[in-house]
Amino acid sequence: MYYDLTRGKISRSLILFALPMIAGNLLQQFYNIADTLIVGRVLGSNALAAVGSSYTLMTFLTSIFLGLSMGAGALFSIYQGRKDLSSLKLSILHAFLLILAVTLVLNLAVYAGIEPILTFLRVPDEVRPGMRTYLLIIFAGLIATSVYNFFSCMLRALGNSSVPLIFLAVSAVLNIALDLLFVAVLPFGIAGAALATVLAQYVSAVGILLYVLLRCRMWLPSKKEWRFSHSILKEILNLSSMTCIQQSVMNFGILMVQGLVNSFGPAVMAAFAAAVKIDTFAYLPVQDFGNAYSTFTAQNYGAGKQERIREGARKAVLLVLGFCLVISASVFVFAKQLLLIFVQPYETEILAVGIQYLRIEGVFYFGIGFLFLFYGYYRAVRKPGMSVVLTVISLGTRGVLAYVLSAVPQIGVSGIWSAVPIGWILADIAGWIYYKKLQQR
Repeated sequence: MYYDLTRGKISRSLILFALPMIAGNLLQQFYNIADTLIVGRVLGSNALAAVGSSYTLMTFLTSIFLGLSMGAGALFSIYQGRKDLSSLKLSILHAFLLILAVTLVLNLAVYAGIEPILTFLRVPDEVRPGMRTYLLIIFAGLIATSVYNFFSCMLRALGNSSVPLIFLAVSAVLNIALDLLFVAVLPFGIAGAALATVLAQYVSAVGILLYVLLRCRMWLPSKKEWRFSHSILKEILNLSSMTCIQQSVMNFGILMVQGLVNSFGPAVMAAFAAAVKIDTFAYLPVQDFGNAYSTFTAQNYGAGKQERIREGARKAVLLVLGFCLVISASVFVFAKQLLLIFVQPYETEILAVGIQYLRIEGVFYFGIGFLFLFYGYYRAVRKPGMSVVLTVISLGTRGVLAYVLSAVPQIGVSGIWSAVPIGWILADIAGWIYYKKLQQR
């Protein structure tokens, strides 16, 4: 089903369009959740730490071509809002070739630099062999992840958020089944967990590629329509590069924090790995709502409906605030129970650190919720550079404070957790000030 977000009731349209995206991203997290859960239970805390640190690295790498796809998707939505089919077709072709090339170069680079990467992340000696094994296999899935994310961003930009969910559902179920087979039944160890994820990723990538080729021909240029367009490539590079930088900076900051966490040893690493999984699930819905809101804003921006954009902003803020308050309260109350999904009850040190993390950071989920809305809005109105600024404010604050506070013996690792919401709130303030200035023009 394809939604025309330039008409109809705003709240209803936003929610209905966002729900498949939220469900799809939740399912995508099962790739990593399944690894974490099964590895933690079957292979122990060192293996859990290895997979957890790998997850942070893979999130950073994926953010590069995901950012490119999201930026291109904003342009697709604008052309869709304008009903400019010719430009839409050419933009899809140019964006796909660009993102595929970037992915291939990135894939070669990470394989060549795996040892420096492990050193940069300050991976402890007892964790390093398992993490190396996991990464050597999981890197093979980067191309599949890139292909899936590009076409899912394309379909969502055109108003279809349901089809990507179908392929993710299939691959998520497959990932869990293969995890159980390769880790819990067969003695493949940590390599089996990585292999399960990669195989599932290729299922979703091939599936969505075939769907687009067979069912979406109207948006793909024929060979006669293939031509180079400097203006369209410039538009793609402008939106995509800025969104890519924003996503990469955001996740690089998280990667830096991961390196700092690693310096506190395997117990803190394992606690962070488990808590981040819970964290991701907790605020993931507002992240995807922000992406849905971006598509809504871009389509209406292309159609020239400024008042509808302003009304959409007001309603989006209320929806995000309500959701975040409920989730924050739930995580605070049930922090221990949530961690026990990933951690054995006797691992008391890991549990204590994880609970501390969730109760410090989880209270402020509204901060990241509003930040996702700002990211989506500025991407949609062709101000992607502002998203980069907000990310730098958020992550710069987080990075500096994390290193400064954690160095104080009386504060220690809790300083890392406290730095995160401070960064969110400062970025929100900057985003709001700039938004008000735009409205006055």
